[in-house]
Amino acid sequence: MVPDYEVKLLLDPAKVLGSDHKLTPTVLSTFAMPTTVTKMNVQFLDTSTEEIYNTGWSPRLRKIEGVADFEATYKKRYAITGGDIDAALTTANNEGFDSDTTKYDAQIEWGYRKQTLSISRQKTASGSGYSGMDLPGTSRSRTFMINDVPDKFDDWLFNDWGTGALAVSRIFGPVLAKRSIGTWSGLKLYIEVWPIIDAAGTGTEYIVEASFKTTSRTTASSKHDGLINFLQDKGWFLAQDSLKTQLIMERY
Repeated sequence: MVPDYEVKLLLDPAKVLGSDHKLTPTVLSTFAMPTTVTKMNVQFLDTSTEEIYNTGWSPRLRKIEGVADFEATYKKRYAITGGDIDAALTTANNEGFDSDTTKYDAQIEWGYRKQTLSISRQKTASGSGYSGMDLPGTSRSRTFMINDVPDKFDDWLFNDWGTGALAVSRIFGPVLAKRSIGTWSGLKLYIEVWPIIDAAGTGTEYIVEASFKTTSRTTASSKHDGLINFLQDKGWFLAQDSLKTQLIMERY
């Protein structure tokens, strides 16, 4: 499989968000972003013991503003050690994600220090009967994810493992994020604000993530460093890796 690359870097919410928890006018103007945002409502399904997540899989339902149907995504993650992207691709290949795997998309998620290979299969589920940004409840979410389950996920540990786990799954989330789109250094730049329950469970922690995509490993590497330098010069950079999915699994 040939991956594309998504660089994801964190911004300091105390520096880039106003009291309304929206990006400040300075941030918007810096990246030529409009004041309008696209909402995304996201939830994951797993057993109470996180049986699915612990194997590296994440089944996700997402509703994007302006899109009638739900996105159902089955994502498998592989940790990349010491920047050795090709070793992770080899591991995935050995586990069945090879050149014949045409229905899955491979991506290198490139954070501040951490890199992850993600391989995902995306399907759609009917949004008929739902309004606004609403996501289905537990029963309907299970049905959506089971009805279209891909074989690789379903039979990962043994036959029908995936559907068995989904049948007793619960919802982790939902989280209603907001995305702004602009440009930086000739690339389309996204900034997303994710309000996630804080560690104490009594308030909200705002995760602010800037990202761009490219098909070039060289571009990903050079622009990764360039964007860090740019954000540091502005005083906006947060020198941590983005762990949105992990936080949602831990806190919901």
